Amino acid sequence: MKEKTSITLSRDVLAKIDRLAGSKYSRSALIERVLRQYLLQRAHARVQARDLERINEAADRLNSEAADIIGYQAPKD
Repeated sequence: MKEKTSITLSRDVLAKIDRLAGSKYSRSALIERVLRQYLLQRAHARVQARDLERINEAADRLNSEAADIIGYQAPKD
């Protein structure tokens, strides 16, 4: 279901939207398409940031374990 809303855009932005939309899309359709893409990218960025945090946490833990193991294996003077 769609809802009608009103936004205010500068003339230059509106002109660019009209050029991009051409005869293929309406202004509304183009704006909705662009916003959907933006929202999807933001969602992916959040997932990637969370995954990177998990990878870094695991790397820190594994590096600590590896350093501990190497400490046991290193010859003592």
